[in-house]
Amino acid sequence: MKEIKVPELAESITEGTIAEWLVKKGDQVEKGDPILELETDKVNVEVNADASGVIAELLKDEGDDVEVGDVIAKVDENGEASGSEDSSGDEGSEEEEKEEEQASKSEQKEENKEEKEEEKPASSSDDDKKGSSNKEVIATPAARKRARELGIDLSEISARDPLGRIRPEDVDEAAKGGSEKEEQKASSSNEKPKKEKKKEQDSQKTEFDKPVERIKMSRRRQTIAKRLVEVQQESAMLTTFNEVDMTNVMQLRSERKESFLKKHDIKLGFMSFFTKAVVGALKEFPLLNAEIQGNEIVQKKFYDIGMAVSTDEGLVVPVVRDADRLDFAGIEKGIADVATKARNKELQLGDLQGGSFTITNGGIFGSMLSTPILNSPQVGILGLHNIEKRAKVMPDDTIQARPMMYIALSYDHRIVDGKEAVQFLRRIKEMIEDPYDLLLEG
Repeated sequence: MKEIKVPELAESITEGTIAEWLVKKGDQVEKGDPILELETDKVNVEVNADASGVIAELLKDEGDDVEVGDVIAKVDENGEASGSEDSSGDEGSEEEEKEEEQASKSEQKEENKEEKEEEKPASSSDDDKKGSSNKEVIATPAARKRARELGIDLSEISARDPLGRIRPEDVDEAAKGGSEKEEQKASSSNEKPKKEKKKEQDSQKTEFDKPVERIKMSRRRQTIAKRLVEVQQESAMLTTFNEVDMTNVMQLRSERKESFLKKHDIKLGFMSFFTKAVVGALKEFPLLNAEIQGNEIVQKKFYDIGMAVSTDEGLVVPVVRDADRLDFAGIEKGIADVATKARNKELQLGDLQGGSFTITNGGIFGSMLSTPILNSPQVGILGLHNIEKRAKVMPDDTIQARPMMYIALSYDHRIVDGKEAVQFLRRIKEMIEDPYDLLLEG
């Protein structure tokens, strides 16, 4: 019998949650076949069988948390898929029959022993130790065990057996309420503890006055929640705002979108403009492209830009590598690629690691203004918002309706001063409002 264990996934991943079993007991598998999907903090990964044979046993259920090295299944390398479940079922039933037979014999012996003890005079030392309340009680071992589990006094239970022997069903009946006489006895002898227990149960039931539904958080959602709180606790996060006139970008995009699509087979979006602007601003203000490691500031000489993508399971931030070396078409294709992977659950760990700065676009959902939270250990994140026409005073003092967007920069004040943050955001504004220079520089 070969054990299948949770393999080493990555340096930063030590545990996961079983999202779905891809096989069932009795299935034939070959070495390397995927047998389950494991949900980790970052991505879903498939665990493969490391031996060929028949799935003899699944040791974990869907939804169970497992760690690297845990045994999750067993493979019978000499087994056959056909009839494997039946044979294992027969073996299991035989074992159960043997256990039941042994338990029955043991129970009968104990019953006989108790009957003999009951025939002894009531003045025996054993009876004195048990107390007068238990002298006349005749119960099966299973009933005694059940009574201990439920905290019920056997002397208060009426047996339905003609011989007066208390059985497990009598104990269960007493636990549910039993006869009115039994309820009165129980309430009089255990009034205080039962009142306290009922009060506790009532408080749990009335936690909400109206219907609710409890949903277990996915591992990814738990990780997102934990890390967002950690960022706020461990960084000195501030946010600065500005607004951008999108007139020129929208006009340029309108002029070039058809030829761009025809040439590159992808649409020209706003994200490529902002990505180019971010790269240009990071080169001028390198502390926004850094991180803190101990007592050192690590300035990154590369520009791997994270793109926040919303999925059904939560927010993920895949990375567009070397954005400074890509043209507009390369950036648009990179963004489309990671977004598709994210929504189809095809992201690999490498797609999420190593970003130097992040862009998040809440505007696609209609957000007008927000304070984005840092994607630790990065020290800067740019938030984009909805575009709306607003009145703007022009240089010639005329008032025009212009398409405006609020932009927000959250930064870690431990290494980025307010002056740098404001200038960084203003530089992005300048490049977006004059996209022709941005195109030439790109």
